[in-house]
Amino acid sequence: MSEIVILGAGGHAKVIADILLSCGHTVKGFLDDRVTGAVLGLPVLGILEDAPRFSSCRFVIGIGDNALRENLADRFDLPWHTVIHPTAVVCREAVIGEGSVIMAQAVIGPSSRVGRHVIVNTAAVAEHDCIVEDFAHLSPRAVLCGGVRAGRRVHIGAGAVVLPGIRLCADTVAGAGAAVTANVDSPGVMVGVPARMLRRRHV
Repeated sequence: MSEIVILGAGGHAKVIADILLSCGHTVKGFLDDRVTGAVLGLPVLGILEDAPRFSSCRFVIGIGDNALRENLADRFDLPWHTVIHPTAVVCREAVIGEGSVIMAQAVIGPSSRVGRHVIVNTAAVAEHDCIVEDFAHLSPRAVLCGGVRAGRRVHIGAGAVVLPGIRLCADTVAGAGAAVTANVDSPGVMVGVPARMLRRRHV
């Protein structure tokens, strides 16, 4: 089994390291441009640009920022490892893309598809027939009800709920606790119950 290197050494990377260790994987260490020394007793092996030096390893991007995860995935042609916590529920018909991270007590429902380098955070839910596109992030206890489509780099805040069948365009942000009840067709930050556009995003 290949050793695993985590890109990033912040809080999100710590959670990933803990999941990997819980699953019996060997974590070689972290790569980070700002952190040095050790994290959780594991070494910081160098900076992000050092990744190609560890060609015998597999990699996970341990960075919460959606755009930065996309940048790193595009920059480096690496063998990406998909991480699924032992307590997560991933239904048999669900599909999880490479490099994605499914955290503790998360649920991925039947016929749902999770793209590449997606974060499904602690106790988040993507119910049946959801599509979560590449580099999106479902924060802790976020809920996508059945048939939701969350576009590329969408960020659903902690405790937010998206009602059944809703479509969210790329780069939509649903703030913590929001209830999204209508399709979102242009990038922006949605807040409140029901959610309303707080501000447009220029991406």
